[in-house]
Amino acid sequence: MLGKVELCGVNTSQLKVLKNDEMMELMTRYKNGDRKAMQQMVEGNLRLVLSVIQRFDRSGENPDDLFQVGCIGLIKAIQNFNPDLMVKFSTYGVPMISGEIRRFLRDNAPIRVSRSLRDTAYRVLQAREAILRERQKEPAMEEIAASLDLSVNEVNAAMDAIASPVSLHDPIYSDGGDPLTVMDQVKDTKNTDEMWIEHIALREAIKNLDERERRILALRFYDGRTQMEVADQVGISQAQVSRLEKSAISQIRKAIAVQ
Repeated sequence: MLGKVELCGVNTSQLKVLKNDEMMELMTRYKNGDRKAMQQMVEGNLRLVLSVIQRFDRSGENPDDLFQVGCIGLIKAIQNFNPDLMVKFSTYGVPMISGEIRRFLRDNAPIRVSRSLRDTAYRVLQAREAILRERQKEPAMEEIAASLDLSVNEVNAAMDAIASPVSLHDPIYSDGGDPLTVMDQVKDTKNTDEMWIEHIALREAIKNLDERERRILALRFYDGRTQMEVADQVGISQAQVSRLEKSAISQIRKAIAVQ
């Protein structure tokens, strides 16, 4: 990190970083009862906490609060980590820190969800952490659902209910110019330029039809009448309705094709 950034009174530019072998050595000492090793591991992984809380910078929460909550997740990760599985600590620690922050955001969310859905979400998070501790890797939704005897849809619905809402105007990328927002990435398949052009062309083509042709098309395709019903209402034969309908549609197709 460049420059001095203060979080909870900590100068983040001076944080030290532990190498993986140093972390494993301290972890072994901690598992053997060396309490000082825990403090050294926490201090040596504060940058890991910082990297995680940056993912939640659009949550609206105070960075100091997120940092403190992230540190709680870090301590839990250290306490539950199993060095015998030969997995890098950061691989295990990041999901634990993220989970602790998500719980904090969920419990302080302004949007309230039903008690039953919230309870299901708590069970999902607990099952996820249990599987993570056992296997030292992020479990799939199918694994969590199977462990709770729930469907994947139920698990997804519970997690969606406690997720923090995202604004369409939240920036997701910036290269020094105007930031790219969520809205820029949301595709609108209905109101595209092509659809607007086709809509205008269709409207103009219909305007060029005579009144009887427009009426026949409206009765046929807007009101859903049969050709016989249209013939009775307009006062012409069914054959004439069919001929006028085909002629009108042909004129519209030609007009649109020219656009």
